[in-house]
Amino acid sequence: MTDDIETTTFSIEADDGDADTDEVTLPTGLVDLLAEEGQGEAETVADITLLSFASRAHHLVHHGEDPGEDLEAQEERVMDLFEERFGVSFAEATGHHH
Repeated sequence: MTDDIETTTFSIEADDGDADTDEVTLPTGLVDLLAEEGQGEAETVADITLLSFASRAHHLVHHGEDPGEDLEAQEERVMDLFEERFGVSFAEATGHHH
């Protein structure tokens, strides 16, 4: 049954000139389901990727043990990028305030 589900493969590459690339294959219907109105598949995957990184960074800094200054700076930067992309803070978007 799961072989009947259509998938879409997305390519990921870094912009730092490194040859580091990867791909991720996702169920097309799930990507469509999670898309905001008028949003394309690549934009949906990019939004969810940024959300995931912000969520993980938040967890490590605020719910882990002694994150250190570097991790705190990384978390602060991803939160800035989150707000730039979505127009609201991570706390506003998730309802998770500290």
